[in-house]
Amino acid sequence: MEEAVRSVSFSPDGSQLALGMKDGSFIVLRVRDMTEVVHIKDRKEVIHEMKFSPDGSYLAVGSNDGPVDIYAVAQRYKKIGECNKSSSFITHIDWSVDSKFLQTNDGAGERLFYKMPSGKHLTSKDEIKGIHWASWTCVIGSEVSGIWPKYTNITDVNSVDGNYNSSVLVTGDDFGLVKLFRFPCLKKVPFLFSGAKFRKYVGHSAHVTNVRWSHDFQWVLSTGGADHSVFQWRFVPEGITNGILEASLQAEGGVDSYSEESDSDLSDVPELDSDIEQEAQINYDRQVYKEDLPQLKQQSKEKNHSVPFLKRERAPEDSLKLQFIHGYRGYDCRNNLFYTQAGEVVYHIAAVAVVYNRQQHSQRLYLGHDDDILSLSIHPVKDYVATGQVGRDAAIHVWDTQTLKCLSLLKGQHQRGVCALDFSADGKCLASVGLDDNHAIVFWDWKKGEKLATTRGHKDKIFVVKCNPHHVDRLVTVGMKHIKFWQQTGGGFTSKRGTFGSAGKLETMMSVSYGRMEELVFSGAATGDIYIWKETLLLRTVKAHDGPVFAMHALDKGFVTGGKDGIVALWDDMFERCLKTYAIKRAALSASSKGLLLEDNPSIRAISLGHGHILVGTKNGEILEIDKSGPMTLLVQGHMEGEVWGLAAHPLLPVCATVSDDKTLRIWELSSQHRMLAVRKLKKGGRCCAFSPDGKALAVGLNDGSFLVVNADTVEDMVSFHHRKEMISDIKFSRESGKYLAVASHDNFVDIYNVLTSKRVGICKGASSYITHIDWDSRGKLLQVNSGAKEQLFFEAPRGKRHIIRIAEIEKIEWDTWTCVLGPTCEGIWPMHSDVTVVNAASLTKDRTLLATGDDFGFVKLFSYPVKGQHAKFKKYVGHSAQVTNVQWLHNDSVLLTVGGADTALMIWTREFLGIQESKLVDSEESDTDAEEDGGYDSDVAREKAIDYTTKIYAVSIREMEGTKPHQQQKEVSVEERPPVSRAAPQPEKLRKNNVNKKKKLVEELALDHVFGYRGFDCRNNLHYLNDGADIIFHTAAAGIVQNLSTGSQSFYLEHTDDILCLTVNQHPKYKNVVATSQIGDMTEFPGTTPTIHIWDAMSKQTLSMLRCFHTKGVNYVNFSATGKLLVSVGVDPEHTITVWRWQEGAKVASRGGHLERIFVVEFRPDSDTQFVSVGVKHMKFWTLAGSALLYKKGVIGSMEDAKMQTMLSVAFGANNLTFTGAINGDVYVWKDHFLVRLVAKAHTGPVFTMYTTLRDGLIVTGGKERPTKEGGAVKLWDQEMKRCRAFQLETGQLIECVRSVCRGKGKILVGTKDGEILEVGEKNAASNLLIDCHMEGEIWGLATHPSKDIFISASNDGTARIWDLSDKLSVCWGGVSLLRVSPQKLVNKVSLGHPARCAAYSPDGEMVAIGMRNGEFVVLLVNSLKVWGKKRDRKSAIQDIRISPDNRFLAVGSQEHTVDFYDLTQGTTLNRIGYCKDIASFVIQMDFSADSRYIQVSTGAYKRQVHEVPLGKQITDPAVIEKITWATWTSILGDEVIGIWPRNADKADVNCACVTHAGLNIVTGDDFGLVKLFDFPCTEKFAKHKRYFGHSAHVTNIRFSHDDKFVVSTGGDDCSVFVWRCL
Repeated sequence: MEEAVRSVSFSPDGSQLALGMKDGSFIVLRVRDMTEVVHIKDRKEVIHEMKFSPDGSYLAVGSNDGPVDIYAVAQRYKKIGECNKSSSFITHIDWSVDSKFLQTNDGAGERLFYKMPSGKHLTSKDEIKGIHWASWTCVIGSEVSGIWPKYTNITDVNSVDGNYNSSVLVTGDDFGLVKLFRFPCLKKVPFLFSGAKFRKYVGHSAHVTNVRWSHDFQWVLSTGGADHSVFQWRFVPEGITNGILEASLQAEGGVDSYSEESDSDLSDVPELDSDIEQEAQINYDRQVYKEDLPQLKQQSKEKNHSVPFLKRERAPEDSLKLQFIHGYRGYDCRNNLFYTQAGEVVYHIAAVAVVYNRQQHSQRLYLGHDDDILSLSIHPVKDYVATGQVGRDAAIHVWDTQTLKCLSLLKGQHQRGVCALDFSADGKCLASVGLDDNHAIVFWDWKKGEKLATTRGHKDKIFVVKCNPHHVDRLVTVGMKHIKFWQQTGGGFTSKRGTFGSAGKLETMMSVSYGRMEELVFSGAATGDIYIWKETLLLRTVKAHDGPVFAMHALDKGFVTGGKDGIVALWDDMFERCLKTYAIKRAALSASSKGLLLEDNPSIRAISLGHGHILVGTKNGEILEIDKSGPMTLLVQGHMEGEVWGLAAHPLLPVCATVSDDKTLRIWELSSQHRMLAVRKLKKGGRCCAFSPDGKALAVGLNDGSFLVVNADTVEDMVSFHHRKEMISDIKFSRESGKYLAVASHDNFVDIYNVLTSKRVGICKGASSYITHIDWDSRGKLLQVNSGAKEQLFFEAPRGKRHIIRIAEIEKIEWDTWTCVLGPTCEGIWPMHSDVTVVNAASLTKDRTLLATGDDFGFVKLFSYPVKGQHAKFKKYVGHSAQVTNVQWLHNDSVLLTVGGADTALMIWTREFLGIQESKLVDSEESDTDAEEDGGYDSDVAREKAIDYTTKIYAVSIREMEGTKPHQQQKEVSVEERPPVSRAAPQPEKLRKNNVNKKKKLVEELALDHVFGYRGFDCRNNLHYLNDGADIIFHTAAAGIVQNLSTGSQSFYLEHTDDILCLTVNQHPKYKNVVATSQIGDMTEFPGTTPTIHIWDAMSKQTLSMLRCFHTKGVNYVNFSATGKLLVSVGVDPEHTITVWRWQEGAKVASRGGHLERIFVVEFRPDSDTQFVSVGVKHMKFWTLAGSALLYKKGVIGSMEDAKMQTMLSVAFGANNLTFTGAINGDVYVWKDHFLVRLVAKAHTGPVFTMYTTLRDGLIVTGGKERPTKEGGAVKLWDQEMKRCRAFQLETGQLIECVRSVCRGKGKILVGTKDGEILEVGEKNAASNLLIDCHMEGEIWGLATHPSKDIFISASNDGTARIWDLSDKLSVCWGGVSLLRVSPQKLVNKVSLGHPARCAAYSPDGEMVAIGMRNGEFVVLLVNSLKVWGKKRDRKSAIQDIRISPDNRFLAVGSQEHTVDFYDLTQGTTLNRIGYCKDIASFVIQMDFSADSRYIQVSTGAYKRQVHEVPLGKQITDPAVIEKITWATWTSILGDEVIGIWPRNADKADVNCACVTHAGLNIVTGDDFGLVKLFDFPCTEKFAKHKRYFGHSAHVTNIRFSHDDKFVVSTGGDDCSVFVWRCL
């Protein structure tokens, strides 16, 4: 077909076939030979549906235009009618049996009827009723109303087809399902196959576009839209299913395994259990997850950054310690209560996992979670516990019940929360189920933190997952109408549903256990039955409880179950007999119980056995221990489901009252007994309560606007009132004798009652919103009121007259209590990202120094009172989950009580006073520090912080050139082409050949021979000893360098492509000489230059492993772990990501953002593979690798005198978990665990840049920035505790010594400085020996080799020119860099010029050297004495190149000002300018004299090469003249002779420098890619062949051959290094 076909229809006799096309036409074909009968186009839009009438005389054609056209078949398809009442496109049509009527469906969801063939619209209901339809393919109509699932769109079902013979209907829908229904398919009728509404069949992928029965109704055909497939299904009619086929289908796994039952309303459904229903509807979504807080904070910082910085209030000295929690989460959790190995009880409440000691009635708490824990499972050995929490990316913690340390943190797989967990029988794996829409099941290797397998669980809630004790790779899950048996296969699971057969019905399952025999599984159903399964087949059911079986626990010889009926039952191992039952009743409680049962027979949610007892957790939040002989002890209890808001502390005793939405008022004892003394059920939930001043009466405000006053001992009614409609939000007695009671409501009023007469005496009006908090003053006269509109109002008792009080006066008033959250004295408690409802409660101590608050993020915070100014500092504590609704100090201020809304917990915190803290350090997360309190500024640190590594990446031009690149310029052809060679005189040489007497030698290869450079200016700890001090290793540019100290020879690792930023050596003997280095790279700007970490062998230079980082920009620190198997790296990306690798596999173990500012160092503890420390700009974190997650604790400074969080630059370690960090102000901070314990004041006078821990004896070396004095030195050696030290002077002659790297070997300390020096200091004699002395930071541009000796000079932006010896590196044994010995006494190696130098040149006789500077000045020095012979400054901008003519006469000076100046050297030191070149288009790059000193060629920044006369400067333009010139040297990058040196990819970057050998056969170039290349000369073919050499990082700025062509010297731009290559 020419067009796409959208619909087809056979004529009734099968002889003709009609096709509806996409262009609105239709074609009729003869089936016999597929020849065209007609092709008719009456419509524009696609023909979506067409059908022949049953008698074969008409064809109805429905298009997307809306009408249905009727054509007469016998009249060659003449159009004879039109049905046009549809308002939308036609989707389906059906004919009546007698061909007289047509029904249509359209896209607007209308079903219309027409008379045929005229197309008259039919509206009479009676007539329509009587029509019999020949086919049924319509999706709209009462006959098919049942095919539509709930909440569907009219386009969801694409196609249906009815089978009248078997009264079934098949449908195809947008979800890829083919479904089978009864037909007609009405709503709410018991349906097909065992009462289900439909069966569904999976196979198609996305949309099933069409379904049709075959003519004999044996098959169904279905077509898939995007999957292009046609499926053929066999229809198995009902009658047969019971007979023969049953057996064969069962063998295939049962009908059920292919088709899922529908979830529709079955007729004989037992009523849903209210508890299960309620629980299934709990929503765990949060408005704001804890993970979102840092972002919110950032956003609000960015929003408010314009606010001028005000001094923030200091954080308080005192701290809190969580002592005890009343509560157990039973209302929506199960199987969350166990005995540990040590016989303690572990369970959870709010965001805390509790390890409870039964003997001492005390709790130890795991506080690693930051939101509600929903599930808990214990390891088979009963020493580790896994807990899963709520969260956007919900985390699972596996932790040790003894140490309370997190062993592994599993993240990244579950959304919303983790509702079920189970360890495998061998304890190595963990299964978890999430709360996302598909209730994903994940199987973990929890120690590694890796996901082994995952699958979608079920669309409704899954309650339990259980691992098979006999097969590690099998699981079972149960949930709402769900039981599935899973088999792990690779990274996924296959599943089988339970086959119920006739033994039972699909039920909601609440509990499940494996039996002792391998195949058996027992599940507890919502009906109270136990279902017994063999593999996936249901054997039988046993009635066990009244109501759901919520809990089941397998024993060695049987089971114990618990149900909603409050009964614990013991069973034999096949549930054949019930051995014993225990009813949980008040009467059975033993005297030692720590509380009261709220009601008899509470619903049981968790059961566990051990230590001769049965442990039971109830829905009401009680934990009981049942002795096998019968008595029960209540251990812990808390409120039931519902938010807790009301909290009141007793005025005299350690007692408090709470009231909750669970409709109970409870009174708690807070002494070491920790128990509930009394409880009373209320008619309504309550939100506030208060004791009278004598403690005898207790007022309770309820949610319906009423309140009551009860006797505080018996909790019986004294009086009650109901004056308001909305809830009572706060209630308080006035001070003396409690004369008045103020009652605040959400009706915006506060009522004042006289307590003695029990009458309402006043109403406070004037608040414009609901009342949130009220407080009395100490005289009982004035009332302070806060409202939801952030109003702070004042009223006078008893009448409630409103007063306006000035701010200054408010502070003078003495308040009896302070629970308000508004006003100037608590301005600082509001976080940056907050609205008025964020802070729910506050409470002030009696001495008015400490204000505690509770907020919507689950934090309890402590502030110093008064909290003036915005965003005061605080200490914050996590424990509650979503919101802290109330906080209250006990009458003596020793204890803080807090309640957490929906987490139902009452937490008891003890106040730790300053004095006691030192002995036991209390953990609290401090508030953020400010940038303004840095404690020191250092220019070096500031510079390093600001270095931006992206600008350094290559492929950008280092010079600002303009114009067309040489290889893209069009060549101008001269008029007269050169005559043929035969007639003309031979052309002169291009280049003067020196040493003609020597054999002309072609250079074949270059090999890196020596590098002068060490990167100290922005790196640290990058210099190490190897092989017991025989060798040292360091890096510069892109080269890793190993230098032998005795011979001075170097070897190189050259696999990096850009600047190396860090280097570390593996200290473990197993990995001797294993080195890790890493480099710059930026994925965002230059894809493909991702930074990599290379791990290599220092001796063989073999790469052992490469780690591809996603740290953008670069990696600035790496460090190996204690065993040497792990490597930690930190990036210079904006998050400063910290990553841990298993380097041998190249696998990332864990990764996490480290800090928003630079992190300088991250180092493993020398004895650990899991603990490491990171330091940086105002940053100090102690990290733990837990499985595949990184957890950290910030360093806690506490209240140490003079200590504040500073920028930390270095780290060292001591025994007993001591950590030393060097700060920017020269102090060293000493930490134990993560608490600061002391300061080593002024360890150095300036920043402590580097520290080194010696593994063998624990001594510590520090290096810093210091002026050398008698007693001080930039390097110090300390004892193990950093109490005593010895200083070393470096004798470098610098004013300020700045050490960036130290390393200690046998009796020697290796030191690297910021200025690129490497020294060795002897520990005994303190003598320092300079091993390497290089250029400091700054680009090196100037380079010249001596015309006859093996020496060269380099001139750099660091303001020095240095002379180096090439020949025998041993001649002056200066540890490898031998410098020119000028006279026996003096070693002249560098000249300080005072200004950055840009170029240098020797005179042809080697007597003088000329150096050009960046400020436009140039100097001429005498080589022997390095005394200044003459200097001159005729230009203001940089001198780019300088040359002395071959006859020693002229000095040519090329500048950035587009000029070349000539000076006559024969006229003496006055250096008068005798001429200059004009007409230079751009700045000068290189210059070369001709051999006869008459011409000079100048290369410019416009990619033009010009030739001028010397010394007049006239430009020569005649090509013929230029052709004949012989040049003394060739350093130009321009000209036809060297066109081939320009690479194809030079559009962003340039070739910077070139030099031709003295033999004139080769040219070497240096470019912006950091490459040194070797070509043949002349090089006239474009893109000539060459060899390339790596080593420099980004830009090669200059390059020269030595006088005898034995060496090539190249200089680097940013890498500040000089490379010497040997020519082979």
